[in-house]
Amino acid sequence: MESNLLTTAYPDNAQANASKWPVTGVGGVVIGGDYQGLGIVRSLGRHNIPVCVIDDERSIARHSKYATHAVSVPDLRDEARTVEALLEAGHKLKLDGWVLFPTRDETVAAISRHRSRLQQVFRVPTPDWDSVEWAWDKRQTYQRARELGIPVPRSWRASSMEDLRNLDLTFPVALKPAIKERFLYATRAKAWRANNLAEAEALFSRAAHHIGAEEVILQELIPGGGRQQFAYCGFFKNGKSLGSMVVRRRRQHPAEFGRASTFVETIDLKLLEEFSERFLKEINYYGLVEMEYKQDPRDGQYKLLDVNARTWGYHTLGFAAGVDFPFLLLADQMNIETPPQRGRAGVSWIRSVTDVPTAIADLIAGRLGPREYAQSLRAAAVDAVFSWDDPLPGIFEVLLIPYLAVRRGF
Repeated sequence: MESNLLTTAYPDNAQANASKWPVTGVGGVVIGGDYQGLGIVRSLGRHNIPVCVIDDERSIARHSKYATHAVSVPDLRDEARTVEALLEAGHKLKLDGWVLFPTRDETVAAISRHRSRLQQVFRVPTPDWDSVEWAWDKRQTYQRARELGIPVPRSWRASSMEDLRNLDLTFPVALKPAIKERFLYATRAKAWRANNLAEAEALFSRAAHHIGAEEVILQELIPGGGRQQFAYCGFFKNGKSLGSMVVRRRRQHPAEFGRASTFVETIDLKLLEEFSERFLKEINYYGLVEMEYKQDPRDGQYKLLDVNARTWGYHTLGFAAGVDFPFLLLADQMNIETPPQRGRAGVSWIRSVTDVPTAIADLIAGRLGPREYAQSLRAAAVDAVFSWDDPLPGIFEVLLIPYLAVRRGF
């Protein structure tokens, strides 16, 4: 394969890390260098563990003082190219035995499906496909959840427009993909809202054009925005959580179908721990995971929406709440025992660059009051990007806003 690697090394930092981390020559490989990847880089770097960032975008994690290597590759969306790029980087930089940390679902799928090949170079904590497919495809997620007695929203599927017209739909409904990557990249949306049959028909046709009718899910739209959304976050192994926290979204972007959280706080909610651990145990899951729920105000039930078999955007909240998720996973891969950790309630996280416009929109719409907004800012213990001990990523994120707006719709 022709090399497209562009490598930037930080030798002073690498030497310091290698001298302090107890397992010489072993570090983490972070695949995807946005704010989620930056959180992994900082988690490991602050434990004096060397880190390599691999990305196909202009990203901020490579500018962290904790990044040992930064590698640019042409494409991390194509499965075959992703695997080849990882292996090439591993060989060139001598990353033998380093631990892989994917940050996107398509990367999780590529690593899981090619696990045996990647294990020839790396430590691969991503589970086998037999486990990952239950998170990858929402059709299977909802099927298994129902079998386990975990509430899910009412959903419908149609193979054609005629099938759609014959469904007993209750409006409004959300049209969403069973497998989100192609839909997300094509539309920059997580889901679409249809208020009547005519809108459902038009949106179904558009969605089917992008992903095929068989992947389109029509789902009851649970009332409420981000404040009705909750999540279980964990490091799961051998049928139990070795690290966990439960959170509530206070604000998200966009407001109705949030692609990303902008303000999150930890809470105590044992029911979501019970639901999530039941599901993860059933699919024999290992590793880091986020399971998203929405509380239905009509019946009070917490209904499962999504399972992310990787780190999630606000995972750095865990460190402030007492659960250092990336380090727990890497330590386990190195057979270093750590005590079980559970996040304490009442700790908040913010991503300032997206929360400011989100909060302004909520203030204008009357969904958020000025006093409540001010109180949330004072309460925020963690910023997703800005850090006094590692300032460059925050500066570069601001500079990259136009690029991110074009590339991702931000």
